[in-house]
Amino acid sequence: MTATTDGSTGALPPRSPSAGDATAETTEHDPAAPPSTTAAARRAAARSTDYLLSVQDTAGWWKGDLETNVTMDAEDLLLRQFLGIGDPRITDAAARHIRGQQRDDGTWATFHGGPGELSATIEAYVALRLAGDEPDAAHMARAAAWIREHGGIAASRVFTRIWLALFGWWKWSDLPDLPPELIYFPKWFPLNIYDFACWARQTIVALTIVGSVRPVRPAPFALDELHADPARPNPPRPLAPPTTWDGIFQRLDKGLHLYRKVAVRKLRRAALRTAASWIIERQENDGCWGGIQPPAVYSIMALHLLGYDLKHPVLRQGLESLDRFAVWREDADGAPVRMIEACQSPVWDTCLAAIALADAGLPADHPQLVKAADWMLAEQIRRPGDWSVRRPELPSGGWAFEFENDNYPDIDDTAEVVLALRRIQHPDPERVDAAVRRAVRWNLGMQSKNGAWAAFDADNTSPFPNRLPFCDFGEVIDPPSADVTAHVVEMAADLGMTHDARVRRGIRWLLAEQEADGSWFGRWGTNYVYGTGSVLPALAAAGIPASHPAVRRAVRWLERVQNEDGGWGEDQRSYHDKAWAGRGESTASQTAWALMALLAAGERESAAVARGVRWLADTQRADGSWDEPYFTGTGFPWDFSINYHLYRQVFPLTALGRYVNGGPAGASQGV
Repeated sequence: MTATTDGSTGALPPRSPSAGDATAETTEHDPAAPPSTTAAARRAAARSTDYLLSVQDTAGWWKGDLETNVTMDAEDLLLRQFLGIGDPRITDAAARHIRGQQRDDGTWATFHGGPGELSATIEAYVALRLAGDEPDAAHMARAAAWIREHGGIAASRVFTRIWLALFGWWKWSDLPDLPPELIYFPKWFPLNIYDFACWARQTIVALTIVGSVRPVRPAPFALDELHADPARPNPPRPLAPPTTWDGIFQRLDKGLHLYRKVAVRKLRRAALRTAASWIIERQENDGCWGGIQPPAVYSIMALHLLGYDLKHPVLRQGLESLDRFAVWREDADGAPVRMIEACQSPVWDTCLAAIALADAGLPADHPQLVKAADWMLAEQIRRPGDWSVRRPELPSGGWAFEFENDNYPDIDDTAEVVLALRRIQHPDPERVDAAVRRAVRWNLGMQSKNGAWAAFDADNTSPFPNRLPFCDFGEVIDPPSADVTAHVVEMAADLGMTHDARVRRGIRWLLAEQEADGSWFGRWGTNYVYGTGSVLPALAAAGIPASHPAVRRAVRWLERVQNEDGGWGEDQRSYHDKAWAGRGESTASQTAWALMALLAAGERESAAVARGVRWLADTQRADGSWDEPYFTGTGFPWDFSINYHLYRQVFPLTALGRYVNGGPAGASQGV
């Protein structure tokens, strides 16, 4: 049997399991590089393989720390203060982490080496006050002075002021309003909850409850030192002209404040109950919501405000789930330090690790790869979730990012899991084929109208949610992106489906989305290096020749932005300022993305590739790993940056393996 054009039935074209035998026998054939380049790459790949195998969990998965910024830690402490469940041990350990992230100017940034950020600095300051740090301490005084100079609390984001309103440090009436009646908006109506991206949807439903109740707990101290003008702590914000979208939505918010005064009490109570039921129905088996920390925090708070006791099973399991986001370490003095992960990435890390190991030449039937495949197969989601609101007839079959998140599988993980499973020689190939068929059917069925793919939903592109004054915390819709679309195209090409009409539409969309300079925007990784590193391997897999003008433009851009040391890097500021595109300190993960792109474009013998490979080999640590303090992952472009601690291991190994072995494991080589 062969794969059908709808991806729903039929056997799958085989992948070669023999690439794992290539490592020892590969010979050098690169006249442009020094004779030692391939040998150095082979040695580095072997060390990296050993390292990656050594950090696999006995259950079969990999997971690196997911580092974001100190607002996660601050809000965890504020939640515990609000619920009255503070723990001195947790508070002290969290405070050590927060203090350790403070910059010399007294501020906190949202990514390594980034500028001070007002809301993060305010939340960190308040958390340290909760931990007992006095406002006249030198590090606190520096922070407070910087906050005042940059507008004080009044200039902070809405979420920061919501946290402060919980303790009376800000007025609820001076915050944008979203009523719980939003839960009743039909799915075709503007600003219904399914117009929001899944991560925002889960947070906003809970916050409509919190904002309706408007609780205030006694503040343990005042925060007068954080107001730019203590005599006017809540200055009015200027209104934009009524003919602009901002002006329209500002006036809509004023209307919502008026509605609060006249809302029918019976309707309001019913909306609160419906919102609570919506939240409870989406609690995962491990007690969390969506596998991410912020919705869990706000859901616990919302349900507690509606009368759920902290010992209620829903809240008890929710609170227990929050502890699993904590990463405990010791500082240089041996004192405990506690960092909160915003999310955990075992599915993503596992499929990327499996791809890296296979492409580096680990035998396809290696026991640890088989164990990883078994774990991934057990994680496939077989029930509908919120995505089915727009695709009600589509059978499930995707994978989520986290340990537990059955309601929100994502298209990106699903594509990469398929690519990983196809590289592994599993003892039960029929089981793998069945899982892949389900995944391909689901992924292709989630294509948006424009021919591309987003991360979680199809056609989640309403222009209205991002306009709301309430939504100033980052991206709140989920439009298609080049990186996700590229991974779906690469998955389909691996299955021999490049002539499928849906795949061809995806390829055309990718070619149309190329930037004028030759790069592609990276939605979920930083940034143009990630986008380009995702798209070129997909185009090559789909049969786009290396001579294609789009490929040549991308190659020229990558060569142009290569650093003098041979590596590649890109700062998070490229999301804010295009002048930063492809610019930044060299990192292992970004160098690997550039190499993966150049290798896919047929540039193995180029001087740029040789220099990049040498940079990876020269910067590898003795244990086979790489160090990378820079943030190369993206949650919300510019607003929420991520340091995936396994990126620095899996992507360099993938690039080195493809350099040594001639390409991805089992793929037909050449373009």
